[in-house]
Amino acid sequence: MTELLVRAVRPGDAADATAFAAIRRACLPALLTNAAAVLFEAEHAHPEAHYLQLLAEADGTPIGTGQVGVAYDSPEPGQGFANVYVLPEHRGRGAGSLLLRTAEEHLAAHGAGTVFSWALEGPRNRAFAERRGYRASRSAHFLRLDLAAGELPPLDAPPPGVELRTAADFAADPRLLFRLDAETTADEPGDVAADLQDYEQWLMDTWNHPMLDRALTVVAVVDGRPAAFTAARTDGAGRYLSGMTGTARAHRGRGLATLVKTASLHRARAAGCTEAFTGNDADNAPMLAVNKRLGYEICDTEVRHVRALG
Repeated sequence: MTELLVRAVRPGDAADATAFAAIRRACLPALLTNAAAVLFEAEHAHPEAHYLQLLAEADGTPIGTGQVGVAYDSPEPGQGFANVYVLPEHRGRGAGSLLLRTAEEHLAAHGAGTVFSWALEGPRNRAFAERRGYRASRSAHFLRLDLAAGELPPLDAPPPGVELRTAADFAADPRLLFRLDAETTADEPGDVAADLQDYEQWLMDTWNHPMLDRALTVVAVVDGRPAAFTAARTDGAGRYLSGMTGTARAHRGRGLATLVKTASLHRARAAGCTEAFTGNDADNAPMLAVNKRLGYEICDTEVRHVRALG
C-alpha cells in the first residue's frame, strides 16, 4: 500500500527545492522556475504572507507541490492562494486532495476567509475543484514563442523622445522602476487587487530575484523617467519569461509595450535563449494582440477558482 505524505519544503534544502522545481516544470512548463528561485522565494517572502511550499510524497518520492500564502499586499484583507500541481502519472491517488486540504488549513489558521486557486483547464481539473466547493472565476493564457526557429518582428527605432534602456541601467537606484511597477500592477485585471507600497520588500523579492535578468529587462524612458517596461526572467536553461509588461497611464496607446517586448525578445535570442513564454489574463485583449503580433501562440490555459473558507 502506497504511503502518501504532505510536508513543508525544508528551509534551505537543495534536494527539496530541486524536486519542487522539477514537478512545477513538468506540470506547467510555461511557468519558469528552478531550485534557486524556490529557495529564494521561501527565504524572502514577506512575514505577513505566511508563505508555505508543500511537497506531496508517495513512498518517499516527490509527486506534487503546493504554493500557499496570504495576499498581504491586497487592500482587501483575508484573501489567500493555494496552487496545487501533481505529476500526471500520479493523479487520482489522493495527493491533490491532501495538498489542498493542508493548504486550506494553513490559510484558515492565518486568518484567510477566501482562497483562490489556479488549475489547468480541463474537465478533470474542473470536476476536482467543484467537488471541493470551488467555483470558476477567470481564465489566463500561457503563450509560447520558439526563439530558435521563429521569426521576430524587426526592431524599429524608438519614437522621437523615447529612449530604450535596460534594468541594469537603474541598478544604482531602481526606485523609478518600482513606482512604474506599482502603477501598472494596480491596473492589472484579476480577482485579487495588489497595492505595492513597500519598496524594501520589492527590492528583496522582485529586484533581487535570482531569475530576474536585468540585461534583458527593457525599459522605455521618456523625459528621463521610465514610461514602459517588460520584466524578463531566465532560468539558465535557455528559457525566457516575460513576467510583467506595463506602461504608465500617461503613455498608453503609443505602442511602447510592443517596443519594449520586441527589444527584449531580440536581446533574449542574442543571449542564447531558445524558448520564450508569457502569460495574459484571457480578458486582456490589448496584450493578447501584442503577443500575437510578436509570434506567440497559446500553449496552456488556467482557470482561477475561488472558495470561501469556514
